[in-house]
Amino acid sequence: MTLLLPLIAFVFASVLVGVAALRFVPKSAGAIDRRLGEVTGSVSTNTYDSSANFERVAADTLKRLANVAPRSSASERSKLQVRLVNAGYRNSEALVVFAGIRVASALLGFSLVATPLFMRPNFMMALVTCAFGYIIPNMVLARLARARQHRIRLSLPDALDLLVVSVEAGLGLDQALQRVGHELEYAHPELCEELRLINLELRAGKARAEALHNLAERTGVDDVASLSAMLVQTDKFGTSVAQSLRVHSETLRTKRRQRAEEAAAKTGVKMVFPLVICIFPAVWVVTIGPAALKFIQVLGPLAERGHH
Repeated sequence: MTLLLPLIAFVFASVLVGVAALRFVPKSAGAIDRRLGEVTGSVSTNTYDSSANFERVAADTLKRLANVAPRSSASERSKLQVRLVNAGYRNSEALVVFAGIRVASALLGFSLVATPLFMRPNFMMALVTCAFGYIIPNMVLARLARARQHRIRLSLPDALDLLVVSVEAGLGLDQALQRVGHELEYAHPELCEELRLINLELRAGKARAEALHNLAERTGVDDVASLSAMLVQTDKFGTSVAQSLRVHSETLRTKRRQRAEEAAAKTGVKMVFPLVICIFPAVWVVTIGPAALKFIQVLGPLAERGHH
């Protein structure tokens, strides 16, 4: 059985490399499209063409790998789709590509442990690594979503201040959102991208309340959800938009200060474990170590004489 493990891993790796090699072979249709792009001038550089071809081939390969992935329920797929959108991946094929990434990660982990490249082959350890490799993409995706939500949360006060100034200057809410999305494009690209999507939905004829509700669902940030609800209520009851935005901005700044105070209060508790585990043993060795050695040197001979 031990001799079969390297053979099985070699077969898996060979099949994976063979599939990738077949996918990288240029097709006639791709060559025709590339030639038409060169004639019409739609393709500017060969570097961009090669990178686009690489991305397309990689996406097609991952889609093929997704066919062997375990089928999940509709609720799990819906939750995963929401998490992908929160991380900024809104493509319709993102869910299938992510399933292929999980399968590729699992196969890679199994191949690394089942082959004698880095360690002695172990079938049980290979299965555990395969399962862990299947879970790692979910962890990375959750971390990316949280990081993007944190950036949006930090950029919201600046956007609200500019939005208040724009509304008080006489712009409508739709024009003010468009202005904010243009002015903060380089400072806060994530939030500006979401604001541009709102403008596109409004231009397409979607109701403002629905567009704001979609903004809250895409971001998954509670502050954005409260802002969307406030704007919908302001539009429904006909109250002053500028005054509502100013009050909401002050509320967000108060919540931001409270979060900072909460994080500062937790710092002392979080530092207890590193101090006890890492720093206290070193301090104990430095302070008590020489005295302990001196005691051993003095009391050791006395103890030997007492035994004699």
